[in-house]
Amino acid sequence: MIEPGKSTSGTSGTGTGLRGADPAPATLTLGVEEEFLLVDPRTWRLAPVAAEVLASVGGGRPELHSEGTRYQLEIASPVATTAIGLRDELASLRRLLAKAAREHGCRLLASPSPVLARQAPLHLNHDEPRQREQFQRFGALTDNLIGCGRHIHVGTLDTDTAVAVANRIRPWLPTLIALGANSPFWDGRDTGHASWRALAWGSWPSAGLPPHFSSTAHYRHSVQLLLNSGAALDVKMVYWDLRPSGSWPTLEIRAPDMSPDLDAAVLQAALGRALVATALRDLDAGDPSPVPRDEILRLARWRAAHDGLEGYGLDPYTGAEVPAAALAEALLDHLAPALAAAGDLGHASAALTDLLREGSGAHRQRAVHARRGSLADVLHHLADATEDL
Repeated sequence: MIEPGKSTSGTSGTGTGLRGADPAPATLTLGVEEEFLLVDPRTWRLAPVAAEVLASVGGGRPELHSEGTRYQLEIASPVATTAIGLRDELASLRRLLAKAAREHGCRLLASPSPVLARQAPLHLNHDEPRQREQFQRFGALTDNLIGCGRHIHVGTLDTDTAVAVANRIRPWLPTLIALGANSPFWDGRDTGHASWRALAWGSWPSAGLPPHFSSTAHYRHSVQLLLNSGAALDVKMVYWDLRPSGSWPTLEIRAPDMSPDLDAAVLQAALGRALVATALRDLDAGDPSPVPRDEILRLARWRAAHDGLEGYGLDPYTGAEVPAAALAEALLDHLAPALAAAGDLGHASAALTDLLREGSGAHRQRAVHARRGSLADVLHHLADATEDL
């Protein structure tokens, strides 16, 4: 049972943060995928030059990829065992892409949404057969491919273990959405939500909250049902917020928005690994895990996407309104032993303290917009923050 009102005075704000820390290696590894947009800094419109930018940084580098549209690039970090190592890798790859983007007359944007109204038609990667088939089958749903997320991989886990762990992590997915909320503006207007991407992406029939699986066989049956029904072309299109990876021996947390804040990114990764470590500990001890009702958890997911970190969330078991910040602090308390064992507690505590003080990415975007009512200012803010490493 989540205890959202529990004080975190014993953990929050402790330690010196990630920079200069010397965390002990952890058994569980970390990897992060980050998705970026490319924009023209004169108009702040999307710039369909992803292929050119990729070519200029060496083409076949395994850490850098194209994405669903010609405006997007993706970083796939090397496998890391420490948070500081992960931060260094992400910072290095971001610098590389940002420099290449500028050389092609555009800016790299760590944003889940294009902010400005898009110009039709959307430039999908139709040169890829899979993208063509996806467009033909799903039509206007492919407009949501422009949304950029952050995916956290924790390994090494076999499928049986990943499924059992995922069941225990599900109740915390709304809190991870609130922590990462960074998409209040979409298609030229304020959506009234902190993470519109979470809702837009959830419109895919294979996306959103994963089921609670009674067994690995149940998990495999659910995936096969998506394929047989036509809701997914292949296992790569299993877009649940949390899933055993189809490509790697990892559990993949896909819920959070992309954001420029690198320390917040590492916070999300550290929390993800600690969630897995805590679930493994509890499984080994035979501790029971209450299963939240799906109707409450769906509402908790929406409320997290609506309010973000500044408003309220829902206790995933009771449905009671709870300050989102209190849920975030409860998550830190819940994970403190695992964070400490991995050497991540100091950074996680300091990063969460900073996030609660400065506000979520959505809050900061709205603050920039409120000064002059300019969405161009919001995009300029996001581009500068992406390069502030």
